[in-house]
Amino acid sequence: MAGMKGKQKSARDMILSLGVIVLAAGVIWIFIPHDDGEPDVKRVDYRVELLTAQRAASYPVAAPEGLSEDWKPTSVRFRGDDSDAWHLGFRAPDGEYVAVEQSTKKPSTFIHDASEGGQATERTEEIGGRTWTRYTGGRYDALVLHGTGDMKGATTVVAGTGSFEQLGKMAAALKLA
Repeated sequence: MAGMKGKQKSARDMILSLGVIVLAAGVIWIFIPHDDGEPDVKRVDYRVELLTAQRAASYPVAAPEGLSEDWKPTSVRFRGDDSDAWHLGFRAPDGEYVAVEQSTKKPSTFIHDASEGGQATERTEEIGGRTWTRYTGGRYDALVLHGTGDMKGATTVVAGTGSFEQLGKMAAALKLA
């Protein structure tokens, strides 16, 4: 009989230990934050970089005006030493990414880089009195404005994960300085 009580006691102790471990894990799980929502993307102020780019670039630098507050600027840079490359990235109202890219780099190379592999389509759109060409097939869809008219000297690309409607809204909002 003495041998049987020892086995029952060790089984009971194992079950109690397992219960304590499960209880401790449950308490830890409750107090660890579980935010499965989208991360809060910080809004950047791009005014200083825009002024710098406008002074230094060899072409009229484009930036949007009149977009709603739902369009959140998230990234900005100007690289005068890299073909006067201008970048301004936004988070669109639906969470998609839309960027304005401009450069004096060889257009085919620049468009490939900005759209991450996009190819020209036969489709063009008239936006703000300018003819934009659609590019698809890369990581980003894109609208491309070749350096003509008031944009002479630079290629402008509006690219991103957003729809062509969103890309068009950004292209329509672009103002030159």
